[in-house]
Amino acid sequence: MCLCTDFFFCLISFVIYEKISSFANMTVTLIILIITVAMFIWGRVRADIVALTALAALLVFGILTPTEALAGFSSPIVIMMIGLFVVGGAIMQTGLAKLTGNKLMALSHGNETVTFLLVMLVTSFIGAFVSNTGTVALMMPIIVSLAAASGLQSSRFLMPLAFAGSLGGMLTLIGTPPNLVIDEVLTEAGYQSLSFFSFMPVGLIVIAIGIIVLMPLSRLFLSRKQSGKKKTGGKSLDDLVQEYRLLDNLHRYIVPANRSTAALDEHGEKLDIVGKTLKELSIQKLYGVSVIEIRNEKKSRLGLMKDINQNMAKSSSVIGEHDTLYIMGDEAKMQRFAADYGLRKMKDVKIDFYDLGLSEIVVMPTSHFAGLRIGEANLRKRFGMNVLGIRRGDEYITDNLIGTRLHVGDMLLVQGEWTNLAHLASDTTNWVVLDQPEKTADKVLLDYKAPVAAAIMLLMVVMMVFDFIPVAPVTAVIIAGLLTVFAGCFRNVEAAYKTINWESIVLIAAMMPMSTALEKTGVSALVSQTLVDSLGALGPTALLAGIYFTTSLMTMFISNTATAVLMAPIALVAAQQVGVSPYAFLFAVTLGASMCFASPFSTPPNALVMKAGGYTFMDYVKVGLPLQIIIGIVMTFVLPLLFPY
Repeated sequence: MCLCTDFFFCLISFVIYEKISSFANMTVTLIILIITVAMFIWGRVRADIVALTALAALLVFGILTPTEALAGFSSPIVIMMIGLFVVGGAIMQTGLAKLTGNKLMALSHGNETVTFLLVMLVTSFIGAFVSNTGTVALMMPIIVSLAAASGLQSSRFLMPLAFAGSLGGMLTLIGTPPNLVIDEVLTEAGYQSLSFFSFMPVGLIVIAIGIIVLMPLSRLFLSRKQSGKKKTGGKSLDDLVQEYRLLDNLHRYIVPANRSTAALDEHGEKLDIVGKTLKELSIQKLYGVSVIEIRNEKKSRLGLMKDINQNMAKSSSVIGEHDTLYIMGDEAKMQRFAADYGLRKMKDVKIDFYDLGLSEIVVMPTSHFAGLRIGEANLRKRFGMNVLGIRRGDEYITDNLIGTRLHVGDMLLVQGEWTNLAHLASDTTNWVVLDQPEKTADKVLLDYKAPVAAAIMLLMVVMMVFDFIPVAPVTAVIIAGLLTVFAGCFRNVEAAYKTINWESIVLIAAMMPMSTALEKTGVSALVSQTLVDSLGALGPTALLAGIYFTTSLMTMFISNTATAVLMAPIALVAAQQVGVSPYAFLFAVTLGASMCFASPFSTPPNALVMKAGGYTFMDYVKVGLPLQIIIGIVMTFVLPLLFPY
């Protein structure tokens, strides 16, 4: 009897302790959440730092285990975002974004309203078949490029772009994961499953609402934002080409396979340039012209893709058939050289900066080369650079450079590989580099790789859309990201890493465990049960509105998929309790879970555009919250018409 009594009291004590502990954990979690949201609204601290602090607090108070807290950093969504940043960077780096943006600009004729409509419609259509994260990541560089080319503010379009990706997800069954969740709940409950296009009417309506609401709100609250960095006033590469008038003395010649017109040497044999080094040819000495670049282009059989190798002309450089030679000097001397070796002149002369770049340097008073002729300085051999021009006061010297003496204060226009130009900055004894070659190189578009980037992007989309390809979306993105690097869509691996917006990545990864904490402490279950108890007696329409807005509130802090999984069974039971068809209620769940626009961390697309658009937390509240509320109000009355009770 005594043992039973002791056991009973122990059991009671354990139950009481568990309830107190559970209540305490719930309270702590809510306090952390409220403080986090308040810090986001305040906006004085970086969003990723706020998210990491909240994560640390959940760990310190024992709400989450280390495994649970760090799960966001290994989440497929986060990994996918990293890969999509790389793919988006390749689209931008290869000029594919610029090309596509020019096409859209041509359609819109530079009209801001038409551009807005095109962005919304195109993004929504793609979002119907591709994940909203993937859609926005692919479209973002295109929109940035379009805005830059047309003089429009990218901030006006980037947030609507993120929202359009989510709106478009409502068009099809596969558009967003919550759609699949409600279909599974209906099927398991014995109801007829939803078809691929059952969502189409709902999707069209929310897209129309999105366009109508976002057009004035984005103009009102987002147009004053300035995305990106202001122009520093430094010279561009094209500015340098124009300033030094490089094209006046620059010509292109190709080494043809048939060189029957070549002159004869003293032995009566044709002069041959193929297989010879520049040192052996002594072109500068014999003809007074300088070969500054040797280029080789290789095209695929269909001619759709090509690879370009730019090589700086060195004494050891070997000339091959089909090489393109960039030659500077007097035209008459150049023609004599070309005639002797049977070279063919090419019509257009364009300086590209894929592998070779330009930079301005100033000769210092401490320079070892001051007073030397450029030929004596041998800068090509020592530093891997060609001197293409000298600015001395208001005078520009571009002829007979090899015999020109260097003076202190001379400004030299030099050409070389980008890495060599970057290394010049460390030699402050001899000169000062006026620009930043590494940053300049990042701005150079590898436009000949645009078809490759387009093919990789198309492959990724196909793998993500079609179920018969046994590749998970995150795997498809990883493969695409690696392919862009392997295919040379970036100048180097470091350039690929630079495209990743780590602030957005950390923000999403650190906020994801908050959903685990809310579910673990019972906050989510409490909210949902309270909803049914309070609104069930007011009729189906009130209950429908309650389900939408509760789901909409929860998905601000919990992933849309997790919210749909939690709320769908509750909505089904609620519909059964009031004796109506559950379809409208389940659609309210997927709408509430997917239409979350009031915070930057509620969906990955919102986080993706935050940094690029220069948005704050309050920008999402001003623009996204009204849209979220209006969709809820309209669909509360429209859903029963589409899916009668």
